[in-house]
Amino acid sequence: MTNTLESLFDALWQDYQVQCPSAVPIHRLLGGGAALINDHVAFRTFNLPEVGLDKLAAHFLALGYEAKGDYRFEQKKLVAKHFEHPNPEAPKVFISELCLEQCSEALQSVARDLVAQLPEGAAQQPDFLYSGARWQVDTATYRALLAESEYAAWLAAFGYRANHFTVKVNTLADYTTLESVNAALKSAGFALNTSGGEIKGSPQVLLEQSSTLADKVAVRFADGELTIPASFYEFARRYPDANGLEYSGFVAASADKIFESTDAR
Repeated sequence: MTNTLESLFDALWQDYQVQCPSAVPIHRLLGGGAALINDHVAFRTFNLPEVGLDKLAAHFLALGYEAKGDYRFEQKKLVAKHFEHPNPEAPKVFISELCLEQCSEALQSVARDLVAQLPEGAAQQPDFLYSGARWQVDTATYRALLAESEYAAWLAAFGYRANHFTVKVNTLADYTTLESVNAALKSAGFALNTSGGEIKGSPQVLLEQSSTLADKVAVRFADGELTIPASFYEFARRYPDANGLEYSGFVAASADKIFESTDAR
């Protein structure tokens, strides 16, 4: 069965709610029962040929998406691309990958071992983007990855699924600023990512972003269970450019801090 745009995002959303249980009450808080517009969804992967960024992107390209911006995160050893659909109401897609050649031999070995456990052609299957961690990894390996790369540890624990969804603040009926969204979230007891400040970006760079800290969920590893940060919810407010068109890209300096919403260290 092949994906349609609607069926893919529905499946991603159903899986995401399990990894981010706070998504449903946040929806009620910000939407008052109305549907919320999703600005973008994000994914993580390794730059291995079987599962590289291009393999994930292929699912979206097949649905009409087009590659747009390229991004680099030197400190986190990541590169990323974002994709947009001709239908402006369709969510944007942000896919990053870990540059394994910049990592330790031990981390590279673990990544190769995890991917080797996937069935041949797994990345081409329609459900790959919400299939989770289809490999075995033990808690000691998870902790070793965490010591070097939170990104790699998260990917080992959670596999292929949405790292986060994003509320488009511009479309909210009852909130006009990101500050008011953040205040409502904090009043309701949701913890925010304060790395780089509660709000990353500014009207000057045409994008403001904030996010919750990832919900902690129980993950079953090969030798036991750990409760660790899973997925989070992001909030984005976009501004018009000099031509009056809404900015559709991303700001690397801000995205760098958004990555830290899942930090377990």
